Amino acid sequence: MTAPVSILASGMMTGVGLSAPASCAAIRCGMANFQETRFVDAAGEWIIGSPVALDPPCWGQERLLEMLARAVRECIGGLGAAPGTLPLLLCVAERDRPGRTDRVEYELFAELQQRLDYRFHPSSAILPHGRVSVVAALIQARKLIYEQNHPHVLVAGVDNLLVGASLAAFEEQDRLLTGQNSNGFIPGEAAGAVLLGRSDASRARELLCTGIGVGAETATRESGKPLRGDGLTQAIETALAEAQCEMHDLNYRITDNSGEHYYFKEAELALCRTLRRHKENFYIWHPADCIGEVGAAIGPVVLAVAKAAADKVYGHGSNILCHWGNEAGRRGAAVLRSLTRAVV
Repeated sequence: MTAPVSILASGMMTGVGLSAPASCAAIRCGMANFQETRFVDAAGEWIIGSPVALDPPCWGQERLLEMLARAVRECIGGLGAAPGTLPLLLCVAERDRPGRTDRVEYELFAELQQRLDYRFHPSSAILPHGRVSVVAALIQARKLIYEQNHPHVLVAGVDNLLVGASLAAFEEQDRLLTGQNSNGFIPGEAAGAVLLGRSDASRARELLCTGIGVGAETATRESGKPLRGDGLTQAIETALAEAQCEMHDLNYRITDNSGEHYYFKEAELALCRTLRRHKENFYIWHPADCIGEVGAAIGPVVLAVAKAAADKVYGHGSNILCHWGNEAGRRGAAVLRSLTRAVV
């Protein structure tokens, strides 16, 4: 087994809550806050979305910055790390994602430091891989913790699909859930953050990431090739091998699936190819049912949901599979394990 990474704290801002506890409680209850946006589709109907209730309201990159800053503050508020000592791995949308500007790449990190009045470690990085950014962040965080001896690493993500250019492109591709299209997603916006560190036997309860895997899918949504789930299967099998367990040892799944049939089919194909013993139930959670499609933010959100379920013991067991995928065919998976110890 590779060295495990502990998920120590979380922060979130979503359409159903302005903090991690509020968001996770709403997601646990299946609550949503879908509402008409200020955008209309080609049929003249209002597009439904899941906006974050920011007060006072702001737009553009300022909106991304405000959501991100609040999630990061919540996550590291009690850490007390000296300036310049905490690396930040920031997950953002792909460079070619419609509606995403270069300013996110070059300015968001600096603006965040200014907003927080806090300087992050030079090992910090921006990871522009959309929904799978979190997998690259987990791999890099593990190296920073165990090879460079950082006590903590912060992984954060922010994204907003409620942008005119993004919505226009997604509607043209028939990807939005509208009155004319049932095979689509509800767009949203969110920010999430998780604090990672070494495992510590003195903790009474701990959620560990024990395996990480990546894969590449050639039969992408637009390729026209028959889908077999090769990329996701590869990612899951690698994560299972690192965690030294089998698929049947896991209790449930948390994914980035947000409504498009392609990704649900892929998840089931990968399950069929990796599950070699019968399981009566293998539940799958998809927080996007409550917060909408939130792009790069879904990575930390999934980990924060898993942590809340582990801390409050309302999951379907102690072993969890998380997986993500982006439009370019990159796939990623992580095996999480919740431990409860008798601490004297």
